[in-house]
Parts: sequence; structure tokens; C-alpha cells
Amino acid sequence: MGRTFRLALAQINLTVGDLGGNTGRMLDYLRRARDGGADLVAFPELATTGYPPEDLLFKRAFIEENLAAMRQVVAASEGLAVALGYVNGGGPRLTNAAAIGLDGRLLDSYDKIFLPNYGVFDEERYFSKGEICPVYEINGVRIGVNVCEDIWYAVGPAAVQQAAGAELIVNLNASPFHAGKSDFRRRMIAERAASHRLFVAYLNTVGGQDELVFDGNSIVCDPAGRTIAGGPAFEEALIITDLVLEDAPASSTPDAAPPPIGTPDERAAVGRPAFFAASGYRERARPPLPAAAPAAVMPEVEEIYRALVTGVRDYLGKTGFARALVGLSGGVDSALTAAVAADALGGGQVVGVTMPSRYSSPGSIADSAALARNLGLELWEVPIEPAHQAFAAMLAGRFRDTPPNVAEENVQARIRGNILMTISNKFGWMALTTGNKSEMAMGYATLYGDMAGGFAVLKDVPKTTVYQLCRWRNDHGALFGGPNGVIPQAIIDKPPSAELKENQLDQDTLPPYEVLDPVIKAYVEDDSSYAEMAAQGFDPAVVRQVMAAVDRNEYKRRQAPPGVKITPRAFGRDWRLPIVNRYHPWR
Repeated sequence: MGRTFRLALAQINLTVGDLGGNTGRMLDYLRRARDGGADLVAFPELATTGYPPEDLLFKRAFIEENLAAMRQVVAASEGLAVALGYVNGGGPRLTNAAAIGLDGRLLDSYDKIFLPNYGVFDEERYFSKGEICPVYEINGVRIGVNVCEDIWYAVGPAAVQQAAGAELIVNLNASPFHAGKSDFRRRMIAERAASHRLFVAYLNTVGGQDELVFDGNSIVCDPAGRTIAGGPAFEEALIITDLVLEDAPASSTPDAAPPPIGTPDERAAVGRPAFFAASGYRERARPPLPAAAPAAVMPEVEEIYRALVTGVRDYLGKTGFARALVGLSGGVDSALTAAVAADALGGGQVVGVTMPSRYSSPGSIADSAALARNLGLELWEVPIEPAHQAFAAMLAGRFRDTPPNVAEENVQARIRGNILMTISNKFGWMALTTGNKSEMAMGYATLYGDMAGGFAVLKDVPKTTVYQLCRWRNDHGALFGGPNGVIPQAIIDKPPSAELKENQLDQDTLPPYEVLDPVIKAYVEDDSSYAEMAAQGFDPAVVRQVMAAVDRNEYKRRQAPPGVKITPRAFGRDWRLPIVNRYHPWR
């Protein structure tokens, strides 16, 4: 006779520093898991504190409150087991830990062994690594609990736990989104389950935190590597599934000396096993679960769009802003920003501001008005001509006998930025900037102008992807409770222009975006050298232009607001280029 183990994964949206709110959310989901007959309910990595808590971890009171929150959740676990992420600060060091509670008491704590220290992660700044890979017997099933990065290694804690008798691995995560990552995760978890011949449950958090977005997409794989349950993308969910295991092993304890795994160096990095026998198997009378198919896999363009919506919704919501403000130029970037904001907050909570100048085309003004109508935005018109004339008059004496250059162009962008920030200051609305990754890479943006604002929605979105997202959104209005075609086709079709002088086009200054974006990706995301990019067939002149512009404009990006990360390497937390930098290998 087999054993049935009912597992609940709480894929929830947590907020850094909201220890009371996070605890309340866990207690609610714990009650729901108990009502669903779960044997064990799991919560994400650092669920008490939210992820990443960064330098809050240097505050002793914060650590103590996190410990109290963990104990409160464990104490509420009567009748089932719980695994939750928290900061273990009970001794002289901090660890990124998972507490394992059973029937209202703390059974043990697992300390994360592999601490990521690359990209957006700097866990070695705060945490010490764990040394023990425990296995817990809960309702007769041997379970290994580990945390996030630990599952990414083929020779890692899961392998040690499997060798020590584990039949199920529960992996707690706060794994940030970037395009293509969820598909890689699914394949990696399936491979771990199949290679270790056990069940693997991968639980991820969901929601936005500063630049990061967590996509959920939790999954459970069986020992053959098949996905048997899963959570949705970008939504909270309680995933409850029954795991059917073979009869319990004859021995009540695992082998005292599990076979060695990996190379000596790999074994030295992993840690040693331990075993906790908590309870033998007892069949529980509970209604069977309804049949449920794993959540559908999203196309990548939809994942990116929903990541942007989640990032905007949570950045504003978690910082206390109810309304957003977007400058509408009649161009594709501001149109996409407005659409994302409307889908995140509701059109009635977004104000669009059109600020025409002497160089604005009638089409740009009309297209902005049509966009606002389609999205249900309130639209304000604030012409900048009076301020433009005033700036020209104030500087006329100092600028006399000099040819016009970008200073006269950029003053218009700075007037617009000033208007938006003044409105933001007056009414307490969040100003969203509209620049994309291609522009930010090349410095094709004006400090204190179009870069002025509180959150940069498209900061990590290449221009070519902006067009893809606009077309996708126009074809999928029903997903957001509205019509298709909300972004006027004229906005998508027109050549991109800053409209800061007569007949200006982006292509006057930049290569075509379909040429530019692959070079930016190669340099910024792939760390390709000049020689490597030239060997890949990129135009050497474009490569030199991109490398020089990206390096030269780091000072601008340091002053830009945060924005949603959607690529493997985003400007900001991922990218730390010196501003003073004389390394120029392309010359």
C-alpha cells in the first residue's frame, strides 16, 4: 500500500520590512492549507522579512522581530508541518534559513549553503553559509528542505539529502524574473527530480520589490521529471497537491553512511547529512483533491508585459502612491508606459500630460489624446512655449554668437521634466519616466528632463521589445478587461523622434534600433569584447559607437530612477561600471 502526502505551496506576495503584514499573510495561508488537509505547507525564502532585505539585516531589532515572526507562524502549525524562510540570527552569525515546524513546535532550522553573490545578489555581504543537509521524516515521508540557489547545483544539498534517504525535496525561493528564466527553471527542476529519482517542489514568491519582480511559476515534479502541479505566473496561489509514494522503507532510519557524491571539491562545498525522525506514516481521512492541470506556460512577450505591470503595481502600492503621472509625447515609449500603468492601477488612476512645443507635430498631439481616451486616462495639456521663450530670453546674452546645439534642444525636455515633477509634488502622484534600455545605454536621454521621475517602467526594455509589447497589448485587451487596439496604430508606425527640432528623427543620431539593440545586448548582457562582437559580424563602427556611449553615459544612469528588471543584466543593481574609467579597448 502506498503513502499519500499532501503538500501545500503558498506562492505569496511579500513586502520587505513588513514583518507584521508578511506574518499575517502566512497565518492566513497556513489556515487555508490546514483546511485543505495538508501535511506540510511551505512559504518562500525569507518570508518573514521579504526579499531582499539588504542592509535592514544590519539592524538588530529587525532580526529580533523576524525571529518573533517565525516563532508565531511555527506556533500556529497545529496539526501539520510548516517550512518558512527567515533570518536565523540566534547566534553570532546570520544565515538565510528555513524553519521547519511541526504541530506547533520548532523542529529544526536549515541554513542555506550556496549564497549567490553575482548580478542582483550579494548574500555573502550578510550571511554565513550552512553546513548541514538535514532530512526530516514527516508523516512517514522523508523530506529534504533547502533554499533557492541550493537546488541549482547538480551536486548540492538535494543530492546529499537524496543520498540520506529523502523522497521529497522542498525548495524555498525568492527567484527574480527575467525573460526566459521561467522556462530554464522548469527544465532544471525536472532534471533534478529525474536525476535524483524523487519529488521536487520548487516554491517561488511573487510580486514586485524595487527593481525586481518575482514571477511565481512554482512547480512540483515527480521522480520521472514530469510536472504534476504548478502555480500561475505573477499571481498569488495556494498550490495543494497529493504526492503518492511507494510503501515506506523497512528501516525507520536512513543508511548511516550514504554513498559519496560528486568530486571531493564538490563534496567539500555541500555539507554533511543529518536526520530527524518526526513521525511515522498515518493515513489521514480527507476528501480527495479536485483534478487540476499545471498552470499554462506564458509566451515570453506576455511574461515581460505582466512583469512590467506587476512591477508598477507593487512599486506604487507598496510605497503608498495611489496615482501615476505620465508625460505623453505621441511616441511609442510613452504610449506603452501609459498602457502598463493603466493595466497596473486602472485607467482612472493615471493622468497623462501632453506638453506640446513649437516642434510638436499635430499628429503627436492627436495620437496622445486618442491613447488617453482608449485607456480611460485623464488628459492634461500644458504647452511649454511660454517657458521655452523665457529660457531663451534669460540665456540670450550668454548664448549670443554661438551656434545652436543640444543645449537648446534639451532645455525643452527639462521644462517638461520640471512640469511633471511640479505636478507630482503638488498632488502626491508618482511620475513615471518613459525612456527605454536602448536610450539609457546610449545616453539618448536628458538629465533632469525625460529622466526626471520616480520609477522608470521601460528602463530595461530594449526599443525593439517596446514595439513587440505594444503589438501584443493591442491584440490582448481582453486579458485586462478592455478592448484591443488601445495604442493607436499611428503611434506604432511613425518613425521615432524626440521632436526637439525640425524634422528630427532618432536615426539621425543612433543606428536603426534593429541594428543597435543586438550590439547593446552583446556588450551589456553578454560581456562580449570588441573583437568578439566584430567576429560575430557586427559592424565595427556600430560596436565602437555602442561601447563608447555605454561607458561614457554611466554618470547619467547613476542618476536615473529605478525600473523593472526584465533582462538577465539590467542597468542598476546588475551593472556597476566605474564612472571615471579610462579602459577603452575599442580605440
